[in-house]
Amino acid sequence: MDINKLTGAEKAAMLLMCLGEEATARVFALLDDDEVRQISRCMMKIDHIPAQLSREILADFHRTQKSKAGLFVRGNEFVKNAISGSGDQERADKLIEEFGCEKETRPLETIALMQSHMVASLLEAEHPQTVALILSTQKVEHAAKILNNLPEDRRSDIIYRIARIDQVSPDIVRRIEEALHMEIGVVTRRDQQQQVGGVGRVVDIINHMGHGAERTILSGIEQTDTEMAEEIRRSMFTFEDLTILDGRTLQAILREVNNDQLTLALKSSSDALKEAIFQNISSRAAEMIRDDLEAMGPVKLSEVETMQQTIVKIALKLEEEEKIFIPGRGGNDALV
Repeated sequence: MDINKLTGAEKAAMLLMCLGEEATARVFALLDDDEVRQISRCMMKIDHIPAQLSREILADFHRTQKSKAGLFVRGNEFVKNAISGSGDQERADKLIEEFGCEKETRPLETIALMQSHMVASLLEAEHPQTVALILSTQKVEHAAKILNNLPEDRRSDIIYRIARIDQVSPDIVRRIEEALHMEIGVVTRRDQQQQVGGVGRVVDIINHMGHGAERTILSGIEQTDTEMAEEIRRSMFTFEDLTILDGRTLQAILREVNNDQLTLALKSSSDALKEAIFQNISSRAAEMIRDDLEAMGPVKLSEVETMQQTIVKIALKLEEEEKIFIPGRGGNDALV
């Protein structure tokens, strides 16, 4: 290997691997995140540094080291240990998760590093299924930003397609990467199927798009698949999530529910939720519901879940009317 053909990042990666994990950790602590990413990617591709090359690199940086037959290293493990030892654990965890120091590289990694508006511009003319597949491989925050930069009339279709994605073969990812290669750069490869998409990922993406985004998106999905829209809606806020609400918000919801409805809905709920609700209704009403629950015989689970979903819909309607605020939904759009 000719040292003159190595990039600066490749030289830095080999030099640091020659110096060891402790020295690398100290250097990483002084670099910015982008520099750590560039050097780490080079390290992860290395499993052997020839002795001659190591001497040339050390000489190039005016350093000396005893000559050995070569340096055999486990690149992934080296990177993980070096980043973890840089002193800032939160930053280390973020970097390790971001480019997968364990063994795998995130598919379509170049897109993960691009500005969201640039990715949106790149994908604007692509088929919705292609866009859905690409977004499903990205972090939810990045996917949400990209989606916000795409035309509003395309978002529901893309989200719907993401929800229907389960697994994707490496061949499909490679074909997409190759098609985009001329515009976005390096093509990465994967050898195993990737679990992507699904309702859970859709919920995460929508929640990062901003308050109220789900209204338009779910309305669009309902025109194509009402069951899917309902499944996404149920996943975004559940009956048990009532426990996270403050007293005034919970009281506003309970005012729209009669005691018979509430009793049926509480049949299979947790003790924590029951207590939260009992604390926000009158003591007389709470006592009546407790007595009714004890006297209630077996009830079909489907009936209980239907009533719970009825109350959830009441909560979502009140939020849509801006009468209450449900924390954890709609990104950072909090009341002030």
